[in-house]
Amino acid sequence: MRVLGVDPGLTRCGLGVVDGGPGRRASLVEVGVVRTPASDEVADRLRAVSEGVDEWLDRVRPDAVAVEKVFSQANVRTVMGTAQAGAVAIVAAARRGLPIGLYTPSEVKAAVTGSGRADKAQVGFMVTKLLDLPEAPRPADAADALALALCHLWRGPALARMRAATPARSPGAPGGSGLPGGSGGRR
Repeated sequence: MRVLGVDPGLTRCGLGVVDGGPGRRASLVEVGVVRTPASDEVADRLRAVSEGVDEWLDRVRPDAVAVEKVFSQANVRTVMGTAQAGAVAIVAAARRGLPIGLYTPSEVKAAVTGSGRADKAQVGFMVTKLLDLPEAPRPADAADALALALCHLWRGPALARMRAATPARSPGAPGGSGLPGGSGGRR
């Protein structure tokens, strides 16, 4: 399986691709970042991220895409840009019919380091070891993208099997939102 990991951001959007499968060591395919100048308008920056993600999807042809879930940060402007860049990647993958995995930073850290509280240096170190790289990818956004791809490589198939095995509730059923384990109430 080939997975493209996306660590969304407007200034630097990390992209990392790994190949792997059951009983096989994961291997690096490609890693990098799409950069946009902070002085550009948001629309231009999002277009640049979109074009970069599209180019990567066309070139590396992944089987799935893993994107970091945006979590609440103190800086609303930063979280908005991160969410918008993540949405661009999700839409690009959805247009191609690719499965998309969304993972919190804690899930990714736990998958690659064993601890959901690991810092960026620990994530970079483990990505380097797991992919047998001579040094940690730079900037950290690139290493984080590889960590997302590894997380999906290891957790994505199991999560898909669990979702498929869980019967969906109909939207009108008591407590049902139509989603497995969904609550029919507002969110």
